[in-house]
Amino acid sequence: MTARIFFKLISAVLIIMVVALTAVDFLASEMAEQAYLQGLTIEMAEKVRMLRTLGDKQLLQLNQQTVRDLSHASGGRITLVAPDGRVLADSESDPAHMENHGNRPEIKAALAGQTGTSVRQSPTMGTNYLYVATPVSIGAARIAVPLKEVRSQVTHIRQRLIVYVGLAFLPAMLLAAIFARYYSRRLGEIIDFASTLATGNFQARLPQTSNDELGILARQLNETGSKLQHIFEELQREHTELEKLERIRKDFVINVSHELRTPLASIQGYTETLIDGAIHDDSNNIRFLHIIRQNAERLGSLTADLLTLSRIELKSQKFQFASYYLSVLLTDCIDSLSPVAAKKNISLLLLPVPDKAEVFCDSEAVHQIISNLLDNAIKYTPEGGRITVAARPLDGAVRISISDTGIGIPHEDLARLFERFYRVDKARSRELGGTGLGLAIVKHLAKAQGGDVGVESVLNQGSTFWFTLPTHDLGISEHGAI
Repeated sequence: MTARIFFKLISAVLIIMVVALTAVDFLASEMAEQAYLQGLTIEMAEKVRMLRTLGDKQLLQLNQQTVRDLSHASGGRITLVAPDGRVLADSESDPAHMENHGNRPEIKAALAGQTGTSVRQSPTMGTNYLYVATPVSIGAARIAVPLKEVRSQVTHIRQRLIVYVGLAFLPAMLLAAIFARYYSRRLGEIIDFASTLATGNFQARLPQTSNDELGILARQLNETGSKLQHIFEELQREHTELEKLERIRKDFVINVSHELRTPLASIQGYTETLIDGAIHDDSNNIRFLHIIRQNAERLGSLTADLLTLSRIELKSQKFQFASYYLSVLLTDCIDSLSPVAAKKNISLLLLPVPDKAEVFCDSEAVHQIISNLLDNAIKYTPEGGRITVAARPLDGAVRISISDTGIGIPHEDLARLFERFYRVDKARSRELGGTGLGLAIVKHLAKAQGGDVGVESVLNQGSTFWFTLPTHDLGISEHGAI
């Protein structure tokens, strides 16, 4: 990749230099030719002016050989023209056979008293000449140089100029190669990095070694890689969460189906028994109806708990957060369940709580949490047992604990105790009328208020369930924190 980029950059530089060299050749050749012609014209004019030193008689007495000698000395063809345009003498041809020169532009200018120049083909010699004419005493004197010699000199100058410019381009080519190598390597790194991103490796990064455009591009690509990595990690987390939710959903559907099947089957079975004639059996019909009612109540409790969980998870349940005295909340809950505990001869004790201790919560949600925990404690505590409710301050929160002297919970079951439909002893839980959702509701309600839950237990020595509530406003929305 780098070699291809280097080749392309060098090729582009070479093309530019060739174009530049061609332009220099064209423009310099034109300038060189113009400068050479201008200098040659001045030089020829100076040479032909030397004939002014000769008088009329001397000029008229010049023979053919003398004119040729002068032409050889001056390096050009010399012609003398009378005021009427007749050729008086010429170094190359016989004047008697030459046409009148009065209409030649350089001769016209010279006869008018000025220096005249002209470039054209000679009708006598048949080649292109540069003509320069100046006035003399007998008319006009002209010197002519073949343009072939001029072209030869210009070509020589041009060749030397091209050589010099070519030599001047060598260090430029060296510098261009260095820069092309540097930028091709940088561009190759950027292209390779883009290919790496395309393969899904978003952790790769480009080295940032400059503040030029490529350095800025490298930083932007690194930022792009970081953002893609962050998005990829978010998508991975979301995918994992979706898989987890899908497993929970499937387990939930299975558990709900199982939990509904048992009471529905019981209701259906006993109802059919009554319809088939047992309704007239005075020894069993009332018992069957009591069983039907118990299962109907169980269905009602299960439905109510499912609706509560659904509202919390979908954030459709509204909470009314406010500051409450903790002692009042705990006392109200204990008073409402004291009769239930009394039926089993269980003492329900509230340890002293500071009168001014406050918590920021939803009172109805807290009442449901404590009621669920106390109801569980009463169910699993033998007659004559004891349940203790206590509260202690934490940093910015209050921890409320409910301890019992019940049967306790095996250590391996503690981690899953707050899962929906999880039961330590399924048979006994159903026997006691539990839905398997009470502790899941406790966890969701506590977290919705910015708190947490936990459990500590030793088998056959009792259990302690606890939850926390904030003492000040955490800025939680009315639909809860979860």
